Formats: sequence, structure tokens, C-alpha cells
Amino acid sequence: MNTSNDTIWFDQLSTPIGTLLLVADAQGLREVWFETGKHRKAPDPAWKHDPARLAFARVQLEEYFAGTRKSFDLPLHPLGTDFQVTVWEALAKIPYGSTISYGELARYIGQPQAVRAVGAANGRNPLPIVLPCHRVIGADGSLTGFGGGLPTKRFLLAMEDGVVRGDLFGPVGSLKAAQ
Repeated sequence: MNTSNDTIWFDQLSTPIGTLLLVADAQGLREVWFETGKHRKAPDPAWKHDPARLAFARVQLEEYFAGTRKSFDLPLHPLGTDFQVTVWEALAKIPYGSTISYGELARYIGQPQAVRAVGAANGRNPLPIVLPCHRVIGADGSLTGFGGGLPTKRFLLAMEDGVVRGDLFGPVGSLKAAQ
């Protein structure tokens, strides 16, 4: 039987990259899922649809896509191993509009030999965009895997670059228009 302590709430948010599925529990935002790409998820029948419970995340994500928010200040509750959580926490420190390589991220967390493990943890990030795994690229500058697909990663990086350069005025366009 679900109690208020283990209730999971969800809502969906329309964005320039498609609809995002937002998932939270009493401790904070747990997951953000893309409607396309490698990692897709539908709402679990046991979850409760409650837009009010996800308003805290909705507002900040809308600001991000409008180009007015460069960092998130949300209660987060991603579930993973200690190593994964360490990698995910490091993602939050990558500056808006910047990129780093998997090797740089491995060095940053003090595990320079763990490049592949860092890549795997990055690929399992349950909170993309909020914990910006899209800012991690290959050592040669190439765009590498992303749960929402490489066109989405390319769009997010280009959007952030445009905001940093001051090229964006008002809401950004859609992913479909950018392709």
C-alpha cells in the first residue's frame, strides 16, 4: 500500500525538444524522461498525475528553455549507486554553455582511470538537462551518446551557446525547426 512517503507523482512538459516526463517523490525530482531517444519511459500505472506537485520543476525547466535560467535550484532525489551519484553531482558543476570530456569528468571526481565507468554513469543519469549530461562530449570534441538522441544533445548545446553569445531573443524554437 502506498503512503505519502512513497508516492510517486508525474507530469508532462511540452518543450522545444519534445514532451518531457517529470517524475518526483516527497524528497524531490527523481527523473526526467524524453519522449524519443534511447531512454524513453511511460508513466507507471501506480504513479499519480499531479501537475501541482511538479510545478517546482516545470517552472525552472520552462525558464531554462526560454533562455532565462542557467542553473537549477531544485530538490533532487536521483536513485543510483554511490559512484553514479558522485558523477551526477559533478555534472551539476559543469558551467552553462560549456562542455567537458568524459576524461575530464573522471579526473574531476578523482578517478582518472574510470573514464568508461563515468561514461556509463553519465548514460544512466535520471535527470538529464537538470544534471546536464549533454555537456559531456568525446575527447576529440565529438558529440557522443545521449539518452534523448544526438539531435537533442546538439539542440541543447546550440541553445546554451546562443544564450551565452546573446543570439537568442525570446523563447527558442523547436528541435524540429533546428534540424
